[in-house]
Amino acid sequence: MKNVIGLHVILGGLERVRLLELARIAEEEGAAVVQLREKTLPTGEIIKIADSLRNVLHRTTFIINDRADIALAVGANGVHLGQDDLPIEAARELLGADMIIGASTSNVEEALAAERRGANYLGFGHMFPTRSKEKQTPPRTVSELSAVTAAVSLPVIAIGGITSTNVREIAVSVLGGVAVISAISQAKNPRMVVSEFVKILEKQNVAIS
Repeated sequence: MKNVIGLHVILGGLERVRLLELARIAEEEGAAVVQLREKTLPTGEIIKIADSLRNVLHRTTFIINDRADIALAVGANGVHLGQDDLPIEAARELLGADMIIGASTSNVEEALAAERRGANYLGFGHMFPTRSKEKQTPPRTVSELSAVTAAVSLPVIAIGGITSTNVREIAVSVLGGVAVISAISQAKNPRMVVSEFVKILEKQNVAIS
């Protein structure tokens, strides 16, 4: 199974040329995962974009957000599921034992349930205010993040409003990595930002392979 520990770059809502450019940069600068997150496009369009990304990403793990069917169709490495998406057990039945399933969580109970149901890694957040997705709950605390990392044996990936400036505020000893959206997609110099994230995570003893 491919690596999920390190920097997760989430891409979506961009012109295809820009999206592919950022995916190449993510791979070249050492990101562990590129996740395609397209919430509004027709299925056929998402498949075309996913096919293009699959041909760009050779070392970096390629994850599709929400759509296990698309992940299977394009030969991605796995899928990331939210609490209201396809159940993990159903995704596993569709994808088989070797594909990666990530699950979004916001507390210890959800994290333990996702681990029990067969997830391979957990997203946890949101850690800071974010405009990438409307939130009905306040940001999670570092104590809550630490509680989740202590409760499960899976890699835990912090997400939500994380930048290269505030990432050090959520450093916990066994954090599996961080996921970022606007910090990279809106950066004037995305290569520098990806590189900085990777270096910060390495210094925080997040194993990046």
